[in-house]
Amino acid sequence: MIGAFRIEAHVIASADGMLADASGVQPASLHFEADQRHFEQGLDHAAAVVNGRHSQEGQNAMSSRRRLVVTRQVAGLGADPDNPQARLWNPAGASLEAACAELGLSSGTVAVIGGPQVFALFLKLGYDCFYLSRAINVRLPGGLPVFSRDRFGGDPDATLAAAGLRARRPILLEDGLTLTDWVRPE
Repeated sequence: MIGAFRIEAHVIASADGMLADASGVQPASLHFEADQRHFEQGLDHAAAVVNGRHSQEGQNAMSSRRRLVVTRQVAGLGADPDNPQARLWNPAGASLEAACAELGLSSGTVAVIGGPQVFALFLKLGYDCFYLSRAINVRLPGGLPVFSRDRFGGDPDATLAAAGLRARRPILLEDGLTLTDWVRPE
């Protein structure tokens, strides 16, 4: 928890830990109906969503959710000219609590949806749960990793374990897709 905020992340990755191909695009091979349902349910229960400027939901509900867009284009906090429900947030100039207060929030779940720099930022701030879906039959050589390659070669499992999170037993969401909840030990 960060103050009164529970921090959860949602990501789908290939078997080799990539969330996008070499061009930075999430390929169709990472699109699974069961993962999309899990993702949407997680965001539906979140008070706010945090993403980088290139990571978005790609669905109609995007503009209706309270959101923080991580950027260096503002000193601390600023209005998002494209979305009245969003604020631009530079973590170097404002705390998560201050950013959430700008959205009218004093508690709740914050859902982190990426990209790699945003996922790494919250490694430092602290996750309560990191939901890692894996497309176990998909490999994306040279792709964009969940975490930068300087952390365990980009291996999300090793990175999350090193951050102190513990993996629960993976569950099969659908053929070729698992979900592992990485949680902070109590």
